[in-house]
Amino acid sequence: MTDTVFIHTNARQMAGAIVARHSLKRRSARPEAFEVEILRREDFPLFDAYEGRRFLRAGGWRVWRNDDLQSFTPVRFSPPERMGYEGRAIVVDPDVFAVGDVMELFGRDMQGKAILARPRPGHNGRDDYVATSVMLLDCAKLPHWDMARNFERMFRGELDYEDWIVLAEEPRESVGALETVWNDFDRLGPDTRLLHNTKRRTQPWKTGLPIDFTNRVPLIGRWLPGAGVRLPGRYKPHPDPRQEALFFAYLAECLDTGQITEAELRREMAADHLRHDALEKARAAPSVEAVLGERAAAA
Repeated sequence: MTDTVFIHTNARQMAGAIVARHSLKRRSARPEAFEVEILRREDFPLFDAYEGRRFLRAGGWRVWRNDDLQSFTPVRFSPPERMGYEGRAIVVDPDVFAVGDVMELFGRDMQGKAILARPRPGHNGRDDYVATSVMLLDCAKLPHWDMARNFERMFRGELDYEDWIVLAEEPRESVGALETVWNDFDRLGPDTRLLHNTKRRTQPWKTGLPIDFTNRVPLIGRWLPGAGVRLPGRYKPHPDPRQEALFFAYLAECLDTGQITEAELRREMAADHLRHDALEKARAAPSVEAVLGERAAAA
């Protein structure tokens, strides 16, 4: 099987996924050596049957909504099956953009591990937190990964969403650490390889749009089990203008090469999936080289 990067997304984040796909090929010295496949939540019919049903999350029950901004997250566990449990796969969120060459990751010595991902101890109050938003997978070592089965287990109360997402059921010896630069949370530094605009409220292509994601509910320094709320308000500008400029520099290249059309962008803007000045921002964007050439000076 050809090594493949899988970008999992849904309709709300499709513009980001297209830009992410372009960035991965654009920044590689060997773009022909790997494939990039976008996996949309809408292309998996199994999700339809669970709309409005309760599932287990963080020790409590929450209602599943297919229109939530992050309803695609279970799809990140489908690539080993799609690869026939052979070869290597990289899984990334649709808000992850290449700055370095992803072939460096495909060539990594995994030292017998099935999964490499960035550890994030203490996040969401969990010492075992692993950020699965970027993963390098040895698919032959993951024959037990069955997305549909585990998704159903959440609704039966047999698997907590939080445990699934942080790989809590995986043997610890099968999970290795990925350096922070391969999943760099809202930091564009001279050593960044994959930039992750993970803070949803400040994603650069959403600025000014109404909030369309569900947040966990805090309760006196900890989280209210299972609860979630759609916050009022609008997306804010990203605090780092360079990261906004990089996104729109990539988007401009996608327009120039026909990977996305002006008509498609206008439809995304009309649906409130993309900020309403996106075309103007793309037309005024600097080159990718100009943005990235400033990294060392700004670090």
